[in-house]
Amino acid sequence: MNAKTTVGSWITIGHSSIVEVMADAGLDWLCIDMEHTVIDFAKMQELIIAIQSKGLKAFVRIAENNARIMKRVLDAGPDGIIVPNVKSAEEARMAINSFKYPPLGERGVGLARAQGYGFNFENYRDQRTKDLQLIVQIEHINAISELDQIISIQGIDGTFIGPYDLSGSLGKTGKLDDPKVINAINSYLSIAKKYNKLIGFHVVPIDHKLVIDKINEGYNFIAFGFDAYFLGNSIKNQLKNIK
Repeated sequence: MNAKTTVGSWITIGHSSIVEVMADAGLDWLCIDMEHTVIDFAKMQELIIAIQSKGLKAFVRIAENNARIMKRVLDAGPDGIIVPNVKSAEEARMAINSFKYPPLGERGVGLARAQGYGFNFENYRDQRTKDLQLIVQIEHINAISELDQIISIQGIDGTFIGPYDLSGSLGKTGKLDDPKVINAINSYLSIAKKYNKLIGFHVVPIDHKLVIDKINEGYNFIAFGFDAYFLGNSIKNQLKNIK
Protein backbone atom coordinates (compact mmCIF):
# COMPACT_ATOMS: atom_id res chain seq x y z
CA MET A 1 0.00 0.00 0.00
CA ASN A 2 1.30 3.44 -0.88
CA ALA A 3 0.08 7.01 -1.13
CA LYS A 4 -2.54 5.96 -3.70
CA THR A 5 -6.01 6.11 -2.20
CA THR A 6 -7.33 2.73 -1.10
CA VAL A 7 -10.79 1.82 0.15
CA GLY A 8 -11.33 -0.99 2.61
CA SER A 9 -13.81 -2.01 5.27
CA TRP A 10 -14.15 -3.58 8.70
CA ILE A 11 -14.80 -7.21 9.49
CA THR A 12 -16.86 -7.55 12.67
CA ILE A 13 -18.62 -10.86 11.89
CA GLY A 14 -16.20 -13.74 12.42
CA HIS A 15 -16.94 -15.84 9.36
CA SER A 16 -14.73 -16.42 6.30
CA SER A 17 -17.76 -16.33 3.97
CA ILE A 18 -18.27 -12.67 4.92
CA VAL A 19 -14.63 -12.00 4.06
CA GLU A 20 -14.95 -13.69 0.67
CA VAL A 21 -18.10 -11.78 -0.27
CA MET A 22 -16.58 -8.44 0.68
CA ALA A 23 -13.24 -9.21 -0.99
CA ASP A 24 -14.97 -10.20 -4.23
CA ALA A 25 -16.87 -6.90 -4.17
CA GLY A 26 -13.64 -5.07 -5.05
CA LEU A 27 -12.32 -3.60 -1.82
CA ASP A 28 -8.55 -3.01 -1.48
CA TRP A 29 -8.15 -4.21 2.09
CA LEU A 30 -10.09 -5.53 5.06
CA CYS A 31 -9.49 -4.93 8.74
CA ILE A 32 -10.48 -7.47 11.37
CA ASP A 33 -11.82 -5.61 14.39
CA MET A 34 -10.74 -7.17 17.69
CA GLU A 35 -11.50 -4.05 19.72
CA HIS A 36 -15.29 -4.00 19.55
CA THR A 37 -16.17 -7.59 18.60
CA VAL A 38 -16.03 -11.09 20.05
CA ILE A 39 -13.56 -12.29 17.39
CA ASP A 40 -10.83 -14.28 19.17
CA PHE A 41 -7.23 -15.02 18.17
CA ALA A 42 -7.95 -18.36 16.48
CA LYS A 43 -10.77 -16.88 14.39
CA MET A 44 -8.61 -13.86 13.60
CA GLN A 45 -5.95 -16.07 12.00
CA GLU A 46 -8.60 -17.87 9.93
CA LEU A 47 -9.89 -14.52 8.70
CA ILE A 48 -6.38 -13.27 7.88
CA ILE A 49 -5.83 -16.38 5.75
CA ALA A 50 -9.18 -15.85 3.99
CA ILE A 51 -8.45 -12.18 3.27
CA GLN A 52 -4.95 -12.81 1.95
CA SER A 53 -6.12 -15.74 -0.17
CA LYS A 54 -8.25 -13.23 -2.06
CA GLY A 55 -5.22 -11.02 -2.73
CA LEU A 56 -6.24 -8.27 -0.29
CA LYS A 57 -4.23 -6.70 2.50
CA ALA A 58 -5.28 -8.01 5.91
CA PHE A 59 -5.19 -5.53 8.78
CA VAL A 60 -6.11 -6.18 12.40
CA ARG A 61 -7.29 -3.57 14.87
CA ILE A 62 -6.06 -4.83 18.20
CA ALA A 63 -8.04 -4.35 21.40
CA GLU A 64 -5.52 -2.03 23.03
CA ASN A 65 -1.95 -0.76 22.85
CA ASN A 66 -0.56 -3.86 24.52
CA ALA A 67 2.68 -5.72 23.74
CA ARG A 68 1.27 -9.18 24.51
CA ILE A 69 -1.73 -8.66 22.22
CA MET A 70 0.40 -7.10 19.46
CA LYS A 71 2.83 -10.04 19.52
CA ARG A 72 0.13 -12.67 19.15
CA VAL A 73 -1.59 -10.81 16.33
CA LEU A 74 1.65 -10.19 14.41
CA ASP A 75 2.62 -13.85 14.68
CA ALA A 76 -0.65 -14.73 12.91
CA GLY A 77 0.73 -12.98 9.81
CA PRO A 78 -1.32 -9.87 8.99
CA ASP A 79 -0.14 -7.11 6.66
CA GLY A 80 -0.59 -4.42 9.24
CA ILE A 81 -1.88 -3.42 12.66
CA ILE A 82 -4.21 -0.59 13.65
CA VAL A 83 -3.72 0.52 17.26
CA PRO A 84 -6.74 2.26 18.83
CA ASN A 85 -6.84 5.45 20.85
CA VAL A 86 -3.22 6.58 20.73
CA LYS A 87 -3.22 9.91 22.53
CA SER A 88 0.46 10.87 22.66
CA ALA A 89 3.90 10.44 21.15
CA GLU A 90 4.82 8.30 24.15
CA GLU A 91 1.96 5.90 23.41
CA ALA A 92 2.95 5.84 19.72
CA ARG A 93 6.48 4.83 20.74
CA MET A 94 5.02 2.08 22.94
CA ALA A 95 3.25 0.69 19.87
CA ILE A 96 6.44 0.79 17.80
CA ASN A 97 8.33 -0.94 20.62
CA SER A 98 5.82 -3.80 20.54
CA PHE A 99 5.73 -3.88 16.74
CA LYS A 100 9.47 -4.07 15.98
CA TYR A 101 12.02 -6.77 16.68
CA PRO A 102 15.20 -5.77 18.55
CA PRO A 103 17.20 -3.60 18.24
CA LEU A 104 14.40 -1.26 17.04
CA GLY A 105 11.87 -2.59 19.54
CA GLU A 106 11.20 -5.40 21.99
CA ARG A 107 8.88 -7.69 20.04
CA GLY A 108 9.37 -11.28 21.17
CA VAL A 109 10.36 -13.90 18.61
CA GLY A 110 7.78 -16.56 17.86
CA LEU A 111 7.80 -19.23 15.16
CA ALA A 112 4.18 -19.18 14.06
CA ARG A 113 2.28 -18.58 10.84
CA ALA A 114 4.00 -15.25 10.10
CA GLN A 115 7.43 -16.89 10.24
CA GLY A 116 6.44 -19.96 8.21
CA TYR A 117 6.22 -21.99 11.43
CA GLY A 118 9.97 -21.66 11.87
CA PHE A 119 11.00 -22.43 8.28
CA ASN A 120 11.00 -18.84 7.02
CA PHE A 121 12.08 -16.76 10.01
CA GLU A 122 15.13 -15.07 8.45
CA ASN A 123 13.18 -13.92 5.40
CA TYR A 124 10.34 -12.70 7.61
CA ARG A 125 12.75 -10.82 9.89
CA ASP A 126 14.81 -9.26 7.08
CA GLN A 127 12.21 -8.67 4.35
CA ARG A 128 8.60 -9.22 5.31
CA THR A 129 8.68 -7.02 8.40
CA LYS A 130 9.74 -4.07 6.20
CA ASP A 131 6.33 -4.20 4.51
CA LEU A 132 4.25 -4.46 7.68
CA GLN A 133 2.33 -1.27 8.39
CA LEU A 134 1.68 0.26 11.78
CA ILE A 135 -1.26 2.67 11.85
CA VAL A 136 -2.37 4.49 14.98
CA GLN A 137 -5.88 5.72 15.53
CA ILE A 138 -6.39 9.35 16.40
CA GLU A 139 -9.64 9.38 18.33
CA HIS A 140 -9.13 11.75 21.24
CA ILE A 141 -8.73 15.52 21.29
CA ASN A 142 -5.45 15.11 23.21
CA ALA A 143 -4.02 13.25 20.20
CA ILE A 144 -4.82 16.21 17.95
CA SER A 145 -2.67 18.44 20.18
CA GLU A 146 0.29 16.02 19.86
CA LEU A 147 -0.33 15.04 16.27
CA ASP A 148 2.89 16.46 14.80
CA GLN A 149 4.93 14.56 17.38
CA ILE A 150 2.96 11.34 16.77
CA ILE A 151 3.07 11.34 12.95
CA SER A 152 6.70 12.38 12.71
CA ILE A 153 7.96 9.33 14.64
CA GLN A 154 9.86 6.91 12.44
CA GLY A 155 7.99 3.62 12.39
CA ILE A 156 4.50 5.09 12.27
CA ASP A 157 3.21 4.42 8.75
CA GLY A 158 -0.02 6.31 9.07
CA THR A 159 -2.80 7.65 11.24
CA PHE A 160 -6.51 7.01 11.15
CA ILE A 161 -9.33 9.17 12.49
CA GLY A 162 -11.92 7.47 14.67
CA PRO A 163 -14.65 10.11 14.30
CA TYR A 164 -17.09 8.76 16.89
CA ASP A 165 -14.62 8.42 19.77
CA LEU A 166 -13.07 11.75 18.81
CA SER A 167 -16.49 13.35 19.11
CA GLY A 168 -16.94 11.64 22.48
CA SER A 169 -13.68 13.10 23.78
CA LEU A 170 -15.18 16.51 23.06
CA GLY A 171 -18.40 15.71 24.91
CA LYS A 172 -20.27 15.47 21.59
CA THR A 173 -20.59 11.70 21.18
CA GLY A 174 -21.83 10.85 17.69
CA LYS A 175 -22.47 14.50 16.80
CA LEU A 176 -20.13 14.58 13.81
CA ASP A 177 -21.67 17.80 12.49
CA ASP A 178 -20.86 19.73 15.66
CA PRO A 179 -18.44 22.62 14.96
CA LYS A 180 -15.99 21.41 17.64
CA VAL A 181 -15.80 17.97 16.03
CA ILE A 182 -15.46 19.40 12.53
CA ASN A 183 -12.67 21.74 13.69
CA ALA A 184 -10.80 18.85 15.33
CA ILE A 185 -11.02 16.73 12.17
CA ASN A 186 -9.94 19.65 10.01
CA SER A 187 -6.95 20.22 12.30
CA TYR A 188 -6.03 16.55 11.95
CA LEU A 189 -6.18 16.71 8.17
CA SER A 190 -4.15 19.89 7.83
CA ILE A 191 -1.36 18.45 10.00
CA ALA A 192 -1.43 14.95 8.50
CA LYS A 193 -1.08 16.30 4.96
CA LYS A 194 2.40 17.59 5.82
CA TYR A 195 3.72 14.03 6.02
CA ASN A 196 4.09 11.39 3.34
CA LYS A 197 2.12 8.85 5.32
CA LEU A 198 -1.29 7.21 5.27
CA ILE A 199 -4.17 9.50 6.22
CA GLY A 200 -7.21 7.49 7.25
CA PHE A 201 -10.89 8.06 7.94
CA HIS A 202 -13.84 5.77 8.67
CA VAL A 203 -16.91 6.65 6.59
CA VAL A 204 -19.64 4.75 8.41
CA PRO A 205 -22.79 5.57 6.37
CA ILE A 206 -23.24 3.43 3.25
CA ASP A 207 -23.02 6.35 0.84
CA HIS A 208 -20.34 6.37 -1.84
CA LYS A 209 -20.60 10.14 -2.17
CA LEU A 210 -19.20 10.55 1.34
CA VAL A 211 -16.22 8.37 0.41
CA ILE A 212 -15.59 10.47 -2.69
CA ASP A 213 -15.76 13.61 -0.53
CA LYS A 214 -13.04 12.21 1.76
CA ILE A 215 -10.85 11.27 -1.21
CA ASN A 216 -11.19 14.82 -2.55
CA GLU A 217 -10.26 16.19 0.88
CA GLY A 218 -6.97 14.28 0.78
CA TYR A 219 -7.56 11.05 2.70
CA ASN A 220 -5.79 8.05 1.14
CA PHE A 221 -6.76 5.19 3.48
CA ILE A 222 -10.54 5.04 3.80
CA ALA A 223 -12.61 2.49 5.68
CA PHE A 224 -16.11 2.29 4.20
CA GLY A 225 -18.87 0.94 6.42
CA PHE A 226 -18.50 -2.49 7.98
CA ASP A 227 -19.86 -5.94 7.23
CA ALA A 228 -22.94 -5.93 9.48
CA TYR A 229 -23.86 -2.39 8.43
CA PHE A 230 -23.66 -3.25 4.73
CA LEU A 231 -25.89 -6.27 5.37
CA GLY A 232 -28.47 -4.37 7.40
CA ASN A 233 -28.50 -1.43 5.00
CA SER A 234 -29.18 -3.69 2.01
CA ILE A 235 -32.00 -5.55 3.76
CA LYS A 236 -33.70 -2.37 4.97
CA ASN A 237 -33.48 -0.71 1.54
CA GLN A 238 -35.18 -3.71 -0.08
CA LEU A 239 -37.83 -4.17 2.59
CA LYS A 240 -38.96 -0.56 2.44
CA ASN A 241 -40.06 -1.26 -1.15
CA ILE A 242 -42.18 -4.19 0.04
CA LYS A 243 -43.75 -3.10 3.34
